Amino acid sequence: MADKDYYDILGVSRDASEDDIKHAYRRLSKKYHPDINKAPDAEQKFKDITEAYEVLGDQQKRANYDQYGSAEGPQGFGGGFSSGGSDFGSGFGFDDIFSQFFGGGGGGQRQADPTAPRQGRDLQYQMTLEFEDAIFGKKTRIKYNREAQCQTCGGNGAKPGTSPVTCSHCGGRGFVTVEANTPLGRMQTRQTCPVCNGTGKEIKEKCPTCAGSGHVDEKHEIEVKVPAGIDDGQQMRLQGQGEAGENGGPYGDLYIIFKVRPSKIYQRDGSTIYVNQDITFAKAALGGKVNVKTVHGDVDLTIPAGTQTGTVFRLKGKGAPHLRGKGNGDERVTVNVATPKNLNKEQKVALEAFAAASGESDLGSGKSGNLFDKLKDAFDKK
Repeated sequence: MADKDYYDILGVSRDASEDDIKHAYRRLSKKYHPDINKAPDAEQKFKDITEAYEVLGDQQKRANYDQYGSAEGPQGFGGGFSSGGSDFGSGFGFDDIFSQFFGGGGGGQRQADPTAPRQGRDLQYQMTLEFEDAIFGKKTRIKYNREAQCQTCGGNGAKPGTSPVTCSHCGGRGFVTVEANTPLGRMQTRQTCPVCNGTGKEIKEKCPTCAGSGHVDEKHEIEVKVPAGIDDGQQMRLQGQGEAGENGGPYGDLYIIFKVRPSKIYQRDGSTIYVNQDITFAKAALGGKVNVKTVHGDVDLTIPAGTQTGTVFRLKGKGAPHLRGKGNGDERVTVNVATPKNLNKEQKVALEAFAAASGESDLGSGKSGNLFDKLKDAFDKK
């Protein structure tokens, strides 16, 4: 049984993904490599890190370690066939046995070439935009951390002047065939090569910069052209801006997720922009023009006589750009008839005359503003 917590050594959780484990190994092996770190305990830490990755980096060994506490799996079987014929001893079913000796039925499966180029991991970046920047787009530069190809060794992990060689233990296949005596007879199973860790290559002299991983951590900077009309929650893919690939494979991609700050003036739904506009009682009754804000600049909106509160007007082409098309959406203007809080003497006399002409005789006896509120209500009912 293993007396070390491999997850704790690599600093990852027990449900960590393969990429998380690989990333942790590369970072720690570079940090504690004896050629780089001269601390007294660096060499032992490097050995522990390597041992932990040899187990957790192999699916079968990790499964055995999680279930039995050992990369080799169960150490022998207790008892014989049960009376029902469905279990071996106590606790071992047919599924467990076949998984242990056939690797989940993979004995006859085609093995992927461990030396084949593989694309690097994709990354995500969240970019926060002001409302207007999302409407019109912008150019900006961003910085983020990623794994890049080591420039010292060109990504092969070998010390300059040397090259990786075909693994002498597995012949470059990345796996070895192991035979074992089982209650079912002599069985064969494939296991990840313990010498090359499934890469099919041996590095005799490791690169001093990347400690043999072929990758280094870098703070990457690029210019991003934010498209006009981008909306909150949408994303953009930048090809080749993710992490470095394996065995000369291409870089992964970067996905930028956009978060747009809300506007104090406008609301947006796709390419349509909404805005509220207050107008006076006189302008609503008699008609006229009102200055309205749009993202493209202020415009004059014609208000017809007799306009009611809540009427919506359309300003064609004054909305956001269509992200996947030509032109702009529209702006929808909702007008609200504003009630003045204070009236001067002339305004009050004029409104009282209007009320008398409208047949209203019980005005001015309530709270401040009651006169105009009643007039407004009478107007809205017309």
